[in-house]
Amino acid sequence: MLDEGADMIDIGGYSSRPGADDISPEEELERLRTGLKIIAEEAPDMIVSVDTFRADVARRCVEECGAHIINDNSGGDLDSDMFTTVASLHVPYILMHMRGTPATMTRLTDYECVTADVIKDLQAKACKLRLLGVNDIIIDPGFGFSKTVEQNYELMRNLNEFINMNFPILVGISRKSMIYRLLGTSAEEALNGTTVLNTMAALQGSHILRVHDVKAAVETVKIVAATTGAYSY
Repeated sequence: MLDEGADMIDIGGYSSRPGADDISPEEELERLRTGLKIIAEEAPDMIVSVDTFRADVARRCVEECGAHIINDNSGGDLDSDMFTTVASLHVPYILMHMRGTPATMTRLTDYECVTADVIKDLQAKACKLRLLGVNDIIIDPGFGFSKTVEQNYELMRNLNEFINMNFPILVGISRKSMIYRLLGTSAEEALNGTTVLNTMAALQGSHILRVHDVKAAVETVKIVAATTGAYSY
């Protein structure tokens, strides 16, 4: 990832895929410590975000392991202490939309209008964070989390509406089921679809692409930049 041009590394110790098994906070923290130690040794200047919904795990990763950003895929719903913890740590916070837990989210896809409902939920939480003094907020619409395939594509189609929230937008669609289910393939065969969607996200103004295949994403951003002049590279 470093060699291929990644601008930051996101590391998690708790799988958020649908139906994933629960693990203890102790096990999650031990996994994160191992990974964060390696990154600190190999790339001490790299920006690192820690992917966790647990406030205490987030705090310890920042205070003890030097993580720079908290990436909470539950948007504060799974730990009531998360927002106050972020405020006390004074670190940027990635606020993602999800309903339920990884075990239940596939059943929680009833929206009146998925784009409007997701924006409303994120706006309400962003207001709470700002009242606590958190100003460095990054918005993630949560592709693949408590959304059907059709709803994911509706969100992608309307992604430019999130720009009006006036926060940086993170898009994470890398090799997700919204691609390979539509195409009748597999995650291993989803790189081409990932690149197409990353291009669409970049053209609609997203600021961060969360990916597995860094080289392909870097090339995507460079081509979009050369075409539109919207990005530096």
